[in-house]
Amino acid sequence: MATAFSPLTPPLGQGPSGALLSEAAQLSEVLAHLSLEARQVASQVALGIHGRRRAGTGEEFWEFRPFRDGESAARIDWRRSARDDRLYVREREWESASTHWLSLDLSPSMRFRSKVAKAAKLHRGAVLTLALGDVLVHAGERVGLAGQTPPLASRAIILRLADALLRQEKQGATTAFPDTRLMRERDHLILISDFIAPLEELAENIARIAHRGLKATLVLLRDPAEETFPFTGEVEFESLESDARWRVGEARDMAQRYRERIVAHGEGLRDLALRHGFGFIRHITDQSPANALLALAARLSGQHHEARA
Repeated sequence: MATAFSPLTPPLGQGPSGALLSEAAQLSEVLAHLSLEARQVASQVALGIHGRRRAGTGEEFWEFRPFRDGESAARIDWRRSARDDRLYVREREWESASTHWLSLDLSPSMRFRSKVAKAAKLHRGAVLTLALGDVLVHAGERVGLAGQTPPLASRAIILRLADALLRQEKQGATTAFPDTRLMRERDHLILISDFIAPLEELAENIARIAHRGLKATLVLLRDPAEETFPFTGEVEFESLESDARWRVGEARDMAQRYRERIVAHGEGLRDLALRHGFGFIRHITDQSPANALLALAARLSGQHHEARA
């Protein structure tokens, strides 16, 4: 039977000599692992997003750069220049940068991992969240973790987002649909979840996002066992959302009905997204996370409304 574990906590047997780590050491190890994997995934993806955020006439600080001959001395930042042997200019951000909000569902069902999966859904979702944040910032965009951070343009975006994800997990936030009240019209919301809920409930939440004037992309994560239902014989299923258990005498007898329902649910979710002009990406966790990141880059660069990863 498939088992589940928290992808934000190293499984027993990993870590120094398999010993239990202190909470601080665990968080540090997880942070380093997720950050490294996200950087590796991001480096595999050729940048397809045309960033619009650069030095310009905006109000937000972008970066310091060396003073160039011929520029007005009024542009020199004397405080920064006093710390070095060079003169520096404070660049400000061009105002047409886009803001992207990343939202990762931390519900218990996201912790499911079958034996054929490369990672639990939550682990894969966390890697995609961090890697996408890195890609977007390097493309010149602002990125925030919904409900946890303001829009950021930090060169250390992976570490900032990883820290915010761990903080979100400790807070017990477990929803596929974050609070959008602080988001501005035309901001882009990227929802990463397994979307295990009735389609009627999902439809209400998706319509609410559209009504706010937000753009959105839905990333549906599935474990391969959730797609194929490979079980045979007598099987006991355990709910990750409650204490419910369900024993089946011969799992093979219900396999076809299950596959039809799971396909219908995915198709229904895709139709809901496209109905509102939102993007839709489906990713199975036995595949490379780079596939999903490529699909997201294609979506964000305006090449596709729907992609399969």
